[in-house]
Amino acid sequence: MQQQPILLIGGSGKTGGRVNARLQARGIATRPVSRSTAIAFDWTRPETWNAALEGVSRAYVTYQPDIAIDGAVEAIAELARLAGEKKLDHLVLLSGRGEPGAQRAEAALQAAGVPWTIVRASWFNQNFSEGFLADGILAGEIALPVGAVPEPFIDADDIADVVTAALTDRRHANRLYEVTGPRALTFAEAVTEISKAAGLPVRYTQVSPRDFAVGMRQACVPDDVITLLDELFTVVLDGRNNHVMHGVEEALGRPARDFSDYARAAAASGAWRV
Repeated sequence: MQQQPILLIGGSGKTGGRVNARLQARGIATRPVSRSTAIAFDWTRPETWNAALEGVSRAYVTYQPDIAIDGAVEAIAELARLAGEKKLDHLVLLSGRGEPGAQRAEAALQAAGVPWTIVRASWFNQNFSEGFLADGILAGEIALPVGAVPEPFIDADDIADVVTAALTDRRHANRLYEVTGPRALTFAEAVTEISKAAGLPVRYTQVSPRDFAVGMRQACVPDDVITLLDELFTVVLDGRNNHVMHGVEEALGRPARDFSDYARAAAASGAWRV
C-alpha cells in the first residue's frame, strides 16, 4: 500500500519548507500546500481545505499571517474538526508565545480529539535573514518600536527538527513544547552580533510606533500587516516572553542553537551579501 503523505500547510514557509526537506530526505511522502500549489490551500477559502486534507495521514499546521489574529481560532477549530472526520493520526501546530489568541487557537485544536503536538515558538532568528528585517540589515539600519526588551530568538532549523520529530514519533503526541533559543538578547544586541558576523556596519534604532507605521506604509506594506506588526512589537514584546524555555532539549535531547552560531552561518551562506 502506498504511504499516505503528510500535509504541510504553509509548506514553502520558513519552517514548512525545512520540515518538507527533512521528511523527504527520510523518504516520507509529503503534500506541501499553499494558495499557489496544485492542491491549493487558502485560510480565507474554507472550500479548499477538504481536498488538501483528503488522503493524508498527519498534518503540520501554520496559520498566516499570524495565529493570534481575529478569526484564527475559528479557522483552526474547523480545520481540526475536518481532520478528525478524515481520521488523521496527528496534528502539529506552530503557535506563538505570550499571545492569548494563539493559546485559544491551541485549545481549539486540542478539543477536536485528534492527537496533537503544540510547538510554541519565540521570534525566529531567520526574520533577520529571510524575513522583512533582511533589507534593513543590508541598508545598515534596523528601526523598530522596541526598546531594551530581551527576546530568546529561536532558530527555524530547531523548530523544523522538533516538528519533524513530532510528525514521525508518537512519543511526542499530546505534548506542548515551548521552544526558544538558549539566551535572550535585545534587538540591539542581536543586530550587533549580525553586524560583526556579516562584517557590515548595521545599527539598531528605536522609533515610535507612529514613525514605524509611516515607514511601513512608505514601503507599501498593507495596513492589516502594519497593525499586526504594531501589536507584536508594542504588546507581545513587553517583557512577557524574555525567559528562556527548554522545549528543544525536551523534544530532541540537545540544546537549542545559539544566536551567534546562526549569525555566523547566515553570513557565511551569503544571506547579507550586498
